[in-house]
Amino acid sequence: MKDKLRLEWQLFQLALRFLTCMPAAGDLSTSDDLRIRAHKYFPIVGAFVGAIGALVFWASCVWLPQSAALIISLVATLLVTGAFHEDGLANAVEGMSRGSGRTQMLEMMASPGLGLFGALAVALVVALKLVLLAHMPLVLAGVALVLGHMIGMMAVVHVIATTPYVHSNGLQAAAPYITSGGYRFAVLSSIAVLIAAVFYMGLWPPLYLILGSIVLGQLFRSAMMGKLGGYNSDCLGGVMQLSEVGAYLGLSVWF
Repeated sequence: MKDKLRLEWQLFQLALRFLTCMPAAGDLSTSDDLRIRAHKYFPIVGAFVGAIGALVFWASCVWLPQSAALIISLVATLLVTGAFHEDGLANAVEGMSRGSGRTQMLEMMASPGLGLFGALAVALVVALKLVLLAHMPLVLAGVALVLGHMIGMMAVVHVIATTPYVHSNGLQAAAPYITSGGYRFAVLSSIAVLIAAVFYMGLWPPLYLILGSIVLGQLFRSAMMGKLGGYNSDCLGGVMQLSEVGAYLGLSVWF
């Protein structure tokens, strides 16, 4: 039992190290198998990052207006994640907007620098997050941060599990992967958090949140499938960001 718990803690730390800039144990061992198995903890890491944002937001609201506190909260989560997903969104939008074919799109995603379309996409998504959360009650906005980050990472796990990976040469290649057991764990852990939210919010707010996340996440997934025939790591950043902001949109529609 102790070895099992130690392994699960190791997998969680691997997921945390991959998705954030937070320090992990220096002697943390890794392998392809362990990295695959760590994907099941992505939604939990997402909820953890969202919780950091919520705590910073609530603490800042003691001295600052809600809109200013939200900006500080956003900065905190960007520092925790290293703007990992925002960078992916920018690269994916830039490549899919300006590339004339799959190969060129993938090459543009891999090129350094921030293009106009990518910058606009990130700016619009960030602005939309801030506006939507600023119009929610204080406690609801904090809960939304936790749920939005978690559901965004669940969307990433879903894409990994159901969508073909496209290498930069346009062919199938070694790809992120999640086992069926890992996928079930990610789904069940996400449902457990949502059930806990139901006790505070009631049934309808989480349902609207999920629906909004699915709509925007699937719209982005449809775009990348139409243009690329699959996804790459940058597209996962786009999926996460659009699913997160979709969650806030859905919650705002209910509110």
